[in-house]
Amino acid sequence: MRELLGGDPGELLALDAYWADFEQRFWKTGPPGFWKLERQQTFQEPNDEGWQAFAGGRWQDSLRILEARRPEFEDYYRRIADSGFATRRVRVVQEPLTPYLQWELHVLRLRHVYGGLTRVVGPDRIAGAEMDGPLPEIYTLGTDVMYEAVYDANGVLEAARRWRDPAVVAGCQEFIESLYHDGEPLDEYFARAVAPLEPPQLD
Repeated sequence: MRELLGGDPGELLALDAYWADFEQRFWKTGPPGFWKLERQQTFQEPNDEGWQAFAGGRWQDSLRILEARRPEFEDYYRRIADSGFATRRVRVVQEPLTPYLQWELHVLRLRHVYGGLTRVVGPDRIAGAEMDGPLPEIYTLGTDVMYEAVYDANGVLEAARRWRDPAVVAGCQEFIESLYHDGEPLDEYFARAVAPLEPPQLD
């Protein structure tokens, strides 16, 4: 992965600056669209009502909250399509699933239904790219910009890093796209490996 960055450390952005920058750029995303790589197996999303229910041990409540978001997801991905681009995500999944990932895959499945297409790869597919450590959580907007989500030790988003070198952005986008083409469509993976699971047991 390091060679794709070409020694460019990117620019560290505080959360407020990152959100403002991302929101401004996202809806202007051009070809080849939005591409995201998710590697970590556990995060915390304290501002998400569904995650709060999940983290509080209220599994069925978390799923009901998610189901209620269908209109939100439908509107969001329609707006993306109307803006002339699409979103694609690669989710690295290690088994057995962490409780968080079991919950997140329910979220991603609903996004997948409305147009936020996701494919799943196992850690074996990225082993050659992790010789220097785990892959970062990165996402590209067209060929203009790439961000890395930076998390604290508890898995809470604390900052972001930004790259604007077209060569870096294109190289990382092509890497994510190559993983995507090798991945299993999320709906197929979900039906096979997630739907049969009992609610996760939190520590």
